[in-house]
Amino acid sequence: MPDATKTTAATAVDAVTTPPVEAAAPQGRPDKPRSLWGDAWRDLRRNPYFLVSSVLIFFLLLIAAFPGMFTSASPTAGDLVKHYIGKPELGNVGSAGWFGYDIQGRSVYARLIYGTRASVLVGICVTLIVTVVGGLVGMIAGYFGGWTDTILSRLTDIFFGIPFLLGAMVVLQSFTDRTILVVVFALAFLGWTQMARVMRGAVITVKQADYVHAAKALGAGTTRILFRHILPNAMAPVIVVATIALGGYISAEATLSYLGLGFAAPTVSWGLDISAGVQAIRTSPHILLYPSIMLSLTVLAFIMLGEAVRNALDPKLR
Repeated sequence: MPDATKTTAATAVDAVTTPPVEAAAPQGRPDKPRSLWGDAWRDLRRNPYFLVSSVLIFFLLLIAAFPGMFTSASPTAGDLVKHYIGKPELGNVGSAGWFGYDIQGRSVYARLIYGTRASVLVGICVTLIVTVVGGLVGMIAGYFGGWTDTILSRLTDIFFGIPFLLGAMVVLQSFTDRTILVVVFALAFLGWTQMARVMRGAVITVKQADYVHAAKALGAGTTRILFRHILPNAMAPVIVVATIALGGYISAEATLSYLGLGFAAPTVSWGLDISAGVQAIRTSPHILLYPSIMLSLTVLAFIMLGEAVRNALDPKLR
């Protein structure tokens, strides 16, 4: 017994005099689990395709918003004395003559800068419209099913069966004044079908999730379930398709303008400049070369951005 008492007393003294062990202290809170969007943003920041395309798109948007920052020359003012001059004139006229002049003596560089606004604006507006319209149609069809899904799906198939460019050409032929709003309407009128199909498939998958059934069991309304629970979780594939399709809409606008069915003068567009450059490709290829390069870089930037977003949002590709 005396030995046990001494042992207990020694243990108590050691507990008082010995500093607390580091392992006994809390180790810190574990990292908060990231959501799908958090993981996607983390992957995008490490993707060189995303970084390069983001820089290109940023400069394109900057040029489209503030073209006067990049050139002081007018895209419509011409000097017939300088027609078809392709040699750069860096020292004489500054930015106006960097890429030469066209048949009317207008600065090719200035037309490239101001043409960015029309092309990028058409692409962004068409993408927003088809995403909203197609997203609503696909979400309603996928969630309610039944006759609603059948009617909306058959309507989508009818519009999907119309050739995109051919249908846009027919719509544009109905208008005499082809402004930006008219071109946007013609492209959006036939472009919403792809978004509707993608959204419908995503909603059909998401509505089977447990949290959707739990929201229904708790008495949540249809509007709340659609916009609070289903839409945020079904937007990932739609965003990917919309990003890639944006470059396609810019290319479609240039194609229509090249064929003479899109923008008309005095509107400045890359498609109009490419069409004018084809006529003088043998004598002045610079008129065709520069707007073609600008259009290709723009479409490539949005396609690269869409591919990067797709790889980041698809767990199977990570």
